[in-house]
Amino acid sequence: MPVRYLCFASRRALALAFGGLALLLLAACSKSPPPEEPLRAVKLLTVGASPLEAGPEYAGEVRARVESRLGFRVAGKITRRAIEAGQRVAAGQLLAQLDAQDYRLAADAARAQVRAAATQRDLAAADLRRFEALRAQNFISGAELERREAQFKAAQATLEQAQAQLAAQGNQAAYTQLLADAPGVVTAIEAEVGQVVSAGASVVRVAQDGPRDVVFAVPEDRVAMMRLGTPLTVRAWQGDQRLQGAVREVAASADPVTRTYAVKLALSSGEAPPLGATVYVTPPAAGAAAAQAIKLPTSALRQEGQASAVWVYEPASKTVRSQPVQIATVDGNDAVLAAGLQPGQQVVVAGVHVLSPGQKVTVYQPKAALAQAGADAAARGPAAPASPAAR
Repeated sequence: MPVRYLCFASRRALALAFGGLALLLLAACSKSPPPEEPLRAVKLLTVGASPLEAGPEYAGEVRARVESRLGFRVAGKITRRAIEAGQRVAAGQLLAQLDAQDYRLAADAARAQVRAAATQRDLAAADLRRFEALRAQNFISGAELERREAQFKAAQATLEQAQAQLAAQGNQAAYTQLLADAPGVVTAIEAEVGQVVSAGASVVRVAQDGPRDVVFAVPEDRVAMMRLGTPLTVRAWQGDQRLQGAVREVAASADPVTRTYAVKLALSSGEAPPLGATVYVTPPAAGAAAAQAIKLPTSALRQEGQASAVWVYEPASKTVRSQPVQIATVDGNDAVLAAGLQPGQQVVVAGVHVLSPGQKVTVYQPKAALAQAGADAAARGPAAPASPAAR
């Protein structure tokens, strides 16, 4: 084969190789088609008018009308605690005890002083009787008899003083036992065994049985509504239990930290919630008929520029469109709309920040609804096969 023909074939092969490489590079540099947007499932809420709450609710705590902070009437070291927090106690039941050794010794000393004073009184009484007999016989003067009478009265007064001291020391020894004044529930233990307490220091708190109060705080702009005797409704935090009560006490000054006024509500006779339970107090205006308005959960709202907007679902095209709305106020955890929506429209309430105008969506179905639909289809049974003529 001629050399000239071989060189031409080589150049042709090289040109084909470069051409193929160029096509590959062009194919690599060309833009791939954009991926299809995923079909998202959205949770819808049908818009409708609902009543507004006419007034706020105040969170309160159930407390005993009388809660005593009990303490020893003498100082000493606690040697025994006979109760635990949350335990029920009866009137006169032992709660705690101090070391009474020193008080018993003081009582013994007072008892000895009584015996010494009684002896001196008896001796003065015997002298008085002898001098009265001598005075009857005119052996002594009247002044001497009066002196003996004064000595007897002084001895009698000394005896009475010693007896009073003995009674006081006996009371001191009895005060080393802390007893419950009335039946109730122990709400707190404020001192432990081995601790040295002063006279009057709080050791145990007891909520006495009897009437119950609801204590709650009211802001300054609403305290004027809480007049004595104002009827209020109390709703338990758990369950649907509702009780009636009346305001019995309003704080004269605001709390220095929260700047709110403490209000005590006396519960009417009935089964009150347990001590420390959280309840909600509803003013009378809140129970009245309220105006109707469109409310949406805050999860349905999004910010679009300087305005608020929601996604409205279009059933015909199964797409969503942005709808500006105007918010009037808030009602609990919901936003009250002043304009922008009409009753009957469907609004997306979950995943609003991942949608775009005109995007196709599917309506979210809870698992329970899907399971029920599957059960209904299974109950209907499989479809009957078509006849040969139909095939």
